[in-house]
Amino acid sequence: MSYVDAAGWTLRGETGPSVVALGGGHGLSVTLRALCHITRSLTAVVTVADDGGSSGRLRQEMEILPPGDLRMALASLCEETEWGLTWRDVLQTRLETTGPLNGHALGNLLISGLWQLLDDPVEGLDWVGRLLGASGRVLPMSIDPLQIEADMDDDGRKYTVSGQSKVAIAPGTVEHIRLLPKSPRVPAEVGTAIEQADWVLLGPGSWYTSVIPHVLVPDVHRALVTTDAHRALILNLSRQRGETDRMTTADHVRVIRDYAPDFKLDVIIADPTAIDDVDDLIVASEGVGARVLLRQVRTGDGQPHHDPLRLAAALRDAFDGFLGEVGKTETWLP
Repeated sequence: MSYVDAAGWTLRGETGPSVVALGGGHGLSVTLRALCHITRSLTAVVTVADDGGSSGRLRQEMEILPPGDLRMALASLCEETEWGLTWRDVLQTRLETTGPLNGHALGNLLISGLWQLLDDPVEGLDWVGRLLGASGRVLPMSIDPLQIEADMDDDGRKYTVSGQSKVAIAPGTVEHIRLLPKSPRVPAEVGTAIEQADWVLLGPGSWYTSVIPHVLVPDVHRALVTTDAHRALILNLSRQRGETDRMTTADHVRVIRDYAPDFKLDVIIADPTAIDDVDDLIVASEGVGARVLLRQVRTGDGQPHHDPLRLAAALRDAFDGFLGEVGKTETWLP
């Protein structure tokens, strides 16, 4: 059985391929919106190291997971009905007051309240997903709030910075990052989803604070390297000021290999306009066992943002290419 989605694409099966997308923030959000055109069998695994803004305040005051990136992932999966879209907007609305609630997203407060009521972060997120009619499930990467620590080199000045919000803007080059605690508790549902997936996707997003953390958590790392699923990496469209502004496109791939040399990839999706050296990218991709799929995935305004429909088309090509047993090549050109 197959069905046709809103973009007019016919999908295999009743739900499409089983996909797990890992990341955080706006990068994961756009990947999820793209995947909603391809599958209804979808799980988002979200980083939980945010310590800024509304999430940081709630994390400190209530000693809970930072809910912001989880909220954004849920909002991206809402059903395309008046009900789903209205509740999505409610979740994303930020309070504007002169008091202590100023700047809090309503969805962060709702999620925090459910966690307090149910004492189970996974169950609380499932309840919000039901409210939205979500086309998939959102899981935290860990049930322990994480802290990111980075060793920096700013033109010879060595220093260490702690906290996701500070690492993201710290001047210089990231020499090494680590997570505290080193071996956080991972929901059993995360391992099961990765084990049973047809595809696992990593990126785009803040490389050191949203992408790399997934391969640093031992239980998640183990699931990623042992799953029979195909694995894809979606590259960013620009360097991130303060975090990757001194890295080439190929460096992004090499960093993944450096932190997880046993983590192999099948496909790396990149926009040709965002690659500084395609030959170097091919070499780096071969080092992780992947071929490069070049597709235009940037929004039409030229900004460094992924277009959900264009990204969906690229992902569909990747999925169909492997289903059709396309031979392995160095580059997989349009």
